[in-house]
Amino acid sequence: MPPLPLLRLPGVVLCEVFKLLSIGEKIKLSFCSKKTSAQINSARLYSQRVIVVLIMTQKVIRVYSDYQPVGFYIAICTEKIDDSNIQHARIEGCSVPVTTTDSEPIKINTFWKDLKEGFLSITRHLLKIFHCKISTGRDCWRHELFEPILTELFNQQQVFEKIFIGLHESVDHNWLNRIFTYSELVEGIEIPYLYSLTPSTFIPTFPPWPRQEITIKPNFSWLTLDTLFTCTCSHIYIANTNLENKDLDEILTYWKAGGLPNLEYLTIGSTKIKFDGDPILGMVPSEWEDETTIQTNDGLKTAVVQICQNYLEMLTLPQP
Repeated sequence: MPPLPLLRLPGVVLCEVFKLLSIGEKIKLSFCSKKTSAQINSARLYSQRVIVVLIMTQKVIRVYSDYQPVGFYIAICTEKIDDSNIQHARIEGCSVPVTTTDSEPIKINTFWKDLKEGFLSITRHLLKIFHCKISTGRDCWRHELFEPILTELFNQQQVFEKIFIGLHESVDHNWLNRIFTYSELVEGIEIPYLYSLTPSTFIPTFPPWPRQEITIKPNFSWLTLDTLFTCTCSHIYIANTNLENKDLDEILTYWKAGGLPNLEYLTIGSTKIKFDGDPILGMVPSEWEDETTIQTNDGLKTAVVQICQNYLEMLTLPQP
């Protein structure tokens, strides 16, 4: 039987075929020709949402979904090509040398004269194929391309799922200011531990806050209750603070009065939480070791709160 001419299938049938393909199969097909890429692009409304992770430190892009968590890796190479099996793919109007590999985790090597051009071209290509959310690798803020690549994508109003930003003295403060002004385009921001690195004197300016999630792991003196009370995120995780019992009391009192209206989940860590210290919402601190239910003053919202091992955890329950 002769091979089936895939692109000659009716549009509805072709969309069903694309649903059955893996992420990697779609990417490889999209590299075949401009027509193939256009067909996949027209069927993108029927494809699963995927996450595109820019990992500048390893010169790779990882593409994965909830259904295919292992992901498909595309390498961005700038070294001299030495492979007899080299082919050429049409990517963003350019003829790009590519090779496929069976080694893990890289599946496709793409070769570029410029690393930045490679990252941006592949990213734009993927945005045309999938419903993409973009994230960055955990340590990519250290890479020299982190700033120019994110700046260009933000200028194009591209939405990010999550970015990691290390507040280290080596990171330009002016650029950090620009990044935080784009927070409304980011669903989640994580400020990771710096470990032995010197923390920055930079003070982020909020709002805007990220759309959904903020994670702050180092202990920063700029993170005050006044700053926290402006937060519009649904998920807040703050690992190290200097907050005491009276501060936790103020946070819960503020929530009960209608503050932090978007809050769904809150974690606050502090070594200054004392079980023999000041009461919290009129209760002895040790009573909070068991899950305790609280309500807003108007009775419209309910949350479960627990204080354990120097952490306060709060989960807002779905409204009936």
